[in-house]
Amino acid sequence: MEQRLTIITLGVSNLKVATTFYEQQFGWKKMKSSNENITFFQLNGMLLSLYPQEKLAEDAQMPAESNGFKGFTLAFNTRTKEEVDSLIQSLENKGVTIVKQPEEVFWGGYSSYIADPDGHLWEIAFNPYLALDDAGNAMES
Repeated sequence: MEQRLTIITLGVSNLKVATTFYEQQFGWKKMKSSNENITFFQLNGMLLSLYPQEKLAEDAQMPAESNGFKGFTLAFNTRTKEEVDSLIQSLENKGVTIVKQPEEVFWGGYSSYIADPDGHLWEIAFNPYLALDDAGNAMES
């Protein structure tokens, strides 16, 4: 199996609400292939898709219930600590739920967490050990 990731799909309780969140709060543009059943966002080298949680669970033949921590986070890494602070302030001004305010963390970085309308956690972080290219792709330093 090739070492790559193609699509991350988030199960959402309300597709319209979730799509609006990513469009308005993050400022992302959905792809033309999106429709009333699924939303796609082109990221740097992969896609993020939003799909109704019940239908996603049915497709995977798993129960749809999910409470509390989901066991994973998504991350958006910045190039500076100041960029973390600025981005969190901007998101907070837009009404986004800030789960953890930015702070120095045990591994040497600077990190904060936000939640989307379905409670999917996004870490907004500066990692001094992670190099980013001009497009924001993570590179081995």
